[in-house]
Amino acid sequence: MSARPPLLSSAEEAEILAGVKAGGAARRAASERLCRALGEPLLALCLHLTGRRADAEDATQEALVAVDRGLPSFRGEARLGTWAYRIALRAALHVRARRRDGEPLDPEPRGLAAAMARLPAEPRAVLSLFAVEGLSHAEIAAILGVPEGTVWPRLHAARRLLVESLGKK
Repeated sequence: MSARPPLLSSAEEAEILAGVKAGGAARRAASERLCRALGEPLLALCLHLTGRRADAEDATQEALVAVDRGLPSFRGEARLGTWAYRIALRAALHVRARRRDGEPLDPEPRGLAAAMARLPAEPRAVLSLFAVEGLSHAEIAAILGVPEGTVWPRLHAARRLLVESLGKK
């Protein structure tokens, strides 16, 4: 699978960060531009991780607020989109963890979606980032905060768990 293009080009990232540094109306415009660019991709990731639209929307909102608040201190050690994915991943896992046991997923998933929903959080995250979001191993490593060499074994283990989960129907 080929990696998807970055959420924002290097030039767009530079313009957004310059707007943040400028403050005032430029800061607001940069924040709005970033939210427009990231909103749907982060919502998609959160939906795959939480299994419920309401939870995904909550997690996305939390992530976008955290991204906006963190922009002034963004150090540029990763792409802006990668950094935002990492924040969204944490928000989705947090929202899912505080959901009460037994709350149904939305709508009741079938087939592959149901098998994915039964996976523990970390394998589901690795599979979602790779197979659904189309991220590279390097991007996944940056999001998960692990060395790139650990992504492949985690992906392999996640696929094995998914096959087992598919057998449980």
